[in-house]
Amino acid sequence: MNDIQLRPMEPADRVEVAELIYLSTNTWYQLRGRPPLLTGGPQTAALFFDVYEKLDPGCGVVAISPFSGRLVGSCFYHPRPTHVSLGIMNVHPSYFGSGAAKAMLQFIIQQAERARKPLRLISSALNLDSFSLYTRCGFVPQGVFQDMLLTVPAEGLPFSVADSDQVREATGADVPAIDRLERELSGISRTHDYRYFLEDRTGLWHASVYPGKQGDLAGFLVSLKHPAFTMLGPGLARDPHRAAALLLAELNHCRGRTVLFLVPAQCAPLVQQMYNWGARNCELHFSQVRGECPPVRGVQMPTFLPESG
Repeated sequence: MNDIQLRPMEPADRVEVAELIYLSTNTWYQLRGRPPLLTGGPQTAALFFDVYEKLDPGCGVVAISPFSGRLVGSCFYHPRPTHVSLGIMNVHPSYFGSGAAKAMLQFIIQQAERARKPLRLISSALNLDSFSLYTRCGFVPQGVFQDMLLTVPAEGLPFSVADSDQVREATGADVPAIDRLERELSGISRTHDYRYFLEDRTGLWHASVYPGKQGDLAGFLVSLKHPAFTMLGPGLARDPHRAAALLLAELNHCRGRTVLFLVPAQCAPLVQQMYNWGARNCELHFSQVRGECPPVRGVQMPTFLPESG
């Protein structure tokens, strides 16, 4: 670990970071007898760099091998008003176990400590190496989420949810109400993220809201529709019924695609409804926090691009 060198991530690292994310992620899954998670070639993983760099320019760190001088690790982080989120972390397969991941994590922990804010992340429950790394560094699991896949027919899902006609497309004007709801139910704030989703002009992002009383919201859900993969989240709802209505809206926005989304394992009514719609489990994720963490009320539907925290 003492030999690994760190430096800030730079725009010129885009291609090398994308290749690292693609190789590291797929190698980890394939070594455990699972199919590659990312498809379409390393260029598709540039989505991670592009999203993170646009959201938080300069908030990344890379690990450099003193032997080769090459980039062998990368990690992103996201400073927010209430917390810091730890982004996707990857290490080259040849450097698994080298201490590169721990060095990058310690760097980001220091950023959060200087800001006097909790550090939050979403991590795979299947990766015991990363789980051990995080918990040894003081992270505490807060929630368990089932990663579910559902292939949406081209004509849309043949299901209905009572009062789902109340769900509407989100606009930039909804950001303050989204922020109020998230502060109330989960104690965090990240209005910058929601402005990014709703003001994006690439057509990759979409969001729905469930109106509440007196101009407030009872829920919201974002979706990402990219050639590499399609994923729902982040999202939050006051109850499983409203969460299901939002999921139905965003799943139907992604017609003709196989969609990945996370639902809280302890929310049995929502999990069962997703099974009834044809969803299947593919993985588990933990939400983990280093520092203070208010309890989450309602139904949280996180994502890992960008991390919900």
